[in-house]
Amino acid sequence: MKQFLTQIKLATSLVLVVSLLTSCGFKLRGDYLLAPELQTLYVSSVDQHGELTRLFKKHLKMNNVNVLPHYQVGKAEIRILKDSLDRRTLSLFPNGQVAEYELIYTVRYQIRMENKEPQDFVFELNRDYQDDPNVALAKSRELSLMLSEMRLSAVDRILRGMASVQL
Repeated sequence: MKQFLTQIKLATSLVLVVSLLTSCGFKLRGDYLLAPELQTLYVSSVDQHGELTRLFKKHLKMNNVNVLPHYQVGKAEIRILKDSLDRRTLSLFPNGQVAEYELIYTVRYQIRMENKEPQDFVFELNRDYQDDPNVALAKSRELSLMLSEMRLSAVDRILRGMASVQL
């Protein structure tokens, strides 16, 4: 009987928490409220087949945005103008080899609408990366994963920027 009451309390608590979260407007991250003018758009890029552009288009489609295959007059356009990775030395081993880098991923993009001035955006994402020449293969894989994560963060940041755009 005690176990049954505990299960009822747990179920009631769960229902209460779920109803509170839904009533306050809580949504899982990744669901962006874009302006109607941005619900159908064309994506152009310096590197049209680059990883950032591919991920960005994929996330737009996941958010029910109609991505046009070709530019159409009267429709919004997002231009990814720059997508670059730089690194800066943060520390050295006693023998002079680089021990740690700062990775700087820069993205510059522009939102263009007919009869409106283009809106330019730029941001940087920074990550520290510790290098160890003794485990080069593992570090190479770690760097690859870190770059993928940085691109996903960049896509999220672009989508959040689009959601806050004043048209």
